[in-house]
Amino acid sequence: MLKIKKYFFLLLLASPLLNFAQGKPARPAGGNEELIDWSATNRLTWNDYKGRPDPNSDAAATTTSYLGIEYNFKNNAVTYKIVCRFSRNKSWGMYKTDHILGHEQGHFDITEIFARKLNKETGEYKFNKSTYQQDLQKIYNDIVDEKEILQNRYDKETDFSRNKEKQAEWLKKIKDMLEELDDYAGY
Repeated sequence: MLKIKKYFFLLLLASPLLNFAQGKPARPAGGNEELIDWSATNRLTWNDYKGRPDPNSDAAATTTSYLGIEYNFKNNAVTYKIVCRFSRNKSWGMYKTDHILGHEQGHFDITEIFARKLNKETGEYKFNKSTYQQDLQKIYNDIVDEKEILQNRYDKETDFSRNKEKQAEWLKKIKDMLEELDDYAGY
């Protein structure tokens, strides 16, 4: 019985002014755990940002998040688990307004969109015993590349949240994209 376990994780570091976040089901007990999974009901709060602001940064807030996949090969089949998490200790806010937090939540939600896309693509993958490792790595890399493009476009078009009209448009667009991929949320 051959059993292989592989892990892919991407660390996303926020860039100047405002950036991304992610997390899932509920808040950690006592609020002390490092990582928070994405959740539609438990949105980020400034209390989730435990990192120390960088005094040399012009960013209003920085969010660090992880998108990963763990897969196993056993009995000629691949099983997988996807994670989409927010790092409390590596994320910080210097200017803690509701508007900035909303922008950060937008980044968080964009990463969830791509966790769902990763779930969809991996679920549709036709197993090939001789190439599955390379195939899954390619699926993962393609999803991450697409996510980075959208994250950067979000910042550029909203001017890092300063364009309030564009910010509102983007939050609606993000909500719609999450709803379109709702069938793939159960990863």
